[in-house]
Amino acid sequence: MPVRVGTFWIVPVLSREEFDAIEFGAAFSGDHEAAAQRMSRLAVTGTQTESMARAEAFLRAGEQWLLADDPAAAASGFRLALADGGPVFVDPRVPLARALFLLGKQSEALGLITTLKAEGRRDPRMCDLVAELLVERSDLDGALDWATAGVELCLADRAAAAPPGARLSAAGDRPARGGGTRDGADELSMLLSLRYRIRVDLGLPEDDYDRLLDAAPAKERRPPAGQCLPLGRLSSRARPAQRAAGCCAWSASRTPDPGRR
Repeated sequence: MPVRVGTFWIVPVLSREEFDAIEFGAAFSGDHEAAAQRMSRLAVTGTQTESMARAEAFLRAGEQWLLADDPAAAASGFRLALADGGPVFVDPRVPLARALFLLGKQSEALGLITTLKAEGRRDPRMCDLVAELLVERSDLDGALDWATAGVELCLADRAAAAPPGARLSAAGDRPARGGGTRDGADELSMLLSLRYRIRVDLGLPEDDYDRLLDAAPAKERRPPAGQCLPLGRLSSRARPAQRAAGCCAWSASRTPDPGRR
């Protein structure tokens, strides 16, 4: 009798490098749907690792579905990330709210934002993303509230971590998407810039937080009021692959803002 050889199944392992490569390819080819499908399959079938949790895979797949103009599939990915409960670079409810807005489910999306606020705002990056989302919804007062909360969080972190008299550039690093670090000063500068532009559109006078931009690095300093880009064109931070191709997973207009990196 012939010996029956067993069948071996190749089980993929979730890898941040592989997801980055998929994003680079989609950013340059424009085929975000194919990238979303591939990421979604990997998120379901792949084995999560210490470097990349399954929740992050679902979240990044959802981003690609947004870029592919399929908010329903994106919302599904974000809900899966939320249900998984693993570590992620941003609360999945933030991009989920964006997808729900696109699906016309305003009350549900606003409910998520209200819940996030009620739970306590602790992450400056989340404040930035929600503020930009509200800008796109023409809710400038709400956006200003979130941007101000993010600035205050950054300032509190700096005061707690930096020695007395430390400059803005000496702020501590903050965990960033993709396993790297984001400098706290960069986060503060971007929030200050966003907040300043919102206040310009609202016709509000300069305040102490606006004047903090003068202490920021030159590339992050506020533009003259007459040269501010329309708030509708502001976009959130994208990964390097998306910046290289001039697109952003979080921006409905997908128009990058050269004043924010």
